[in-house]
Amino acid sequence: MKNEYFYKNPKTLLNKGTGFLSGYTHSLNPYTGCTFGCSYCYVRQLPVSTFRKEAWGTWVDIKNQAADILRKELRRAKSKGKVTIFMSSSTDPYQPIEYKEEVTRSLLEVMLEDPPDFLLVQTRSPLVRRDADLLLRLEDRVRVSMTIETDREDIRKHFTPDAPPIQARFKTLQLLKEAGVPAQATIAPILPSSEHFADKLWPLVNRVCIDDYFMGDGSGGRRTRSLNIGALYESLGLEDWYHPTAYKMVYERFLHVFPEEQLHMSKEGFLP
Repeated sequence: MKNEYFYKNPKTLLNKGTGFLSGYTHSLNPYTGCTFGCSYCYVRQLPVSTFRKEAWGTWVDIKNQAADILRKELRRAKSKGKVTIFMSSSTDPYQPIEYKEEVTRSLLEVMLEDPPDFLLVQTRSPLVRRDADLLLRLEDRVRVSMTIETDREDIRKHFTPDAPPIQARFKTLQLLKEAGVPAQATIAPILPSSEHFADKLWPLVNRVCIDDYFMGDGSGGRRTRSLNIGALYESLGLEDWYHPTAYKMVYERFLHVFPEEQLHMSKEGFLP
């Protein structure tokens, strides 16, 4: 299916951090829409998706003049106090269109001019490595949060066929570590994984966030249930993994490899 791209002229970029993101003063989305189109994405249930005629995952709004807008908003926000930014809450800032448009990179350049107190970059894309030069200059004010829901490529293909391969994400974490960019692995949502998942991440990160549908979709799992994700688990004979207690098994596996202080659960794992 061909993706559609639209150029928009937003009035604002920074949104107040609320709900799951209440630990941040602001959230920032360089794009609206996301062509990774993950099957379980809670954004499918939000007005930004349900009010569009195009199916989620097939369209992206590209925000014109994003850097200029952020420059003004950031200055205003910083004049009022501390500024912590979560980028992004409802799109991947490094989805494929970023190769061409470089909206996310332009926003990072603005943040180097006038740094926020903290920036979390949430992505599942290897493209984030392109911006290691800028991220490094933010020093301890930034953390890249790389989503790796599973270490099994066969599982990824069932749940997120249009997202980047798992091995490419492992490689990206390795490159970020070698470059000195602060990063964490984010297992969110938990997908079926192997017993060796923790061993694979151990050389790459010293911080892991574990989250599932029931803690992390903002509605106790209700939004995810309405996407009928349970049927996909059943079709694969993996229904035990779609349960509010499944995270405990993953946590225990990681506890055998990582010290407890390096493991973070759900909302706490995303905090500045």
